[in-house]
Amino acid sequence: MTVLDRLAGALERRDEGPNLALAEEVAAKEDKAAITELVGVLRTGDKRQRSDALKVLYEVGERKPNLIAPYTQVFLDLLASHTNRQVWGAMQALEAITEQRPETILKELPRIIAAADKGSVIANDSCTAILVKLAAKGHADETVPILVERLKKAAPNQFPTYAEETASVLTEEAKPGFLAVLKSRIGAVTQRAKRERIERLMRKMGG
Repeated sequence: MTVLDRLAGALERRDEGPNLALAEEVAAKEDKAAITELVGVLRTGDKRQRSDALKVLYEVGERKPNLIAPYTQVFLDLLASHTNRQVWGAMQALEAITEQRPETILKELPRIIAAADKGSVIANDSCTAILVKLAAKGHADETVPILVERLKKAAPNQFPTYAEETASVLTEEAKPGFLAVLKSRIGAVTQRAKRERIERLMRKMGG
């Protein structure tokens, strides 16, 4: 049975069980041949095959990012896809390999941010995680101001999480602007638990 035969669609499954099982096996065995075959599917497969292959690849990336890092450009190219599933799947793959290829990801931030702005909540989650990881890898001066700026328009449901993630890499220079955003937006957060998270963060930051 080939790798393609083990994808969920080939097995006529509607759940992700087969894809997850395959990802775990490929990661455990560090099966580079399987990775190459799956990447090929992203270019030549039908819609369901591409979706399944991408799921396997970013799940492999979460476990062994070095296995998919050589294909960074492939994932970057997928950001231009007209299929939302491909875009956020590619974003999750890029999130997984940011620490492996920080310089490449940093250079491609305009493309990544543009894709997130047009994409789903998942795409925006991954974009935020990418920026945070880049900051932690020594690029805080470039990425923290972007994180603070993106907080201004973050959806209320995601705002507390993005604020907490930004706070984890916040620079002293960016703190005043960060606190100003929290103060200006807290009134729009109606859920008590989320509002309390922001209030705790403000106290912790000295705001």
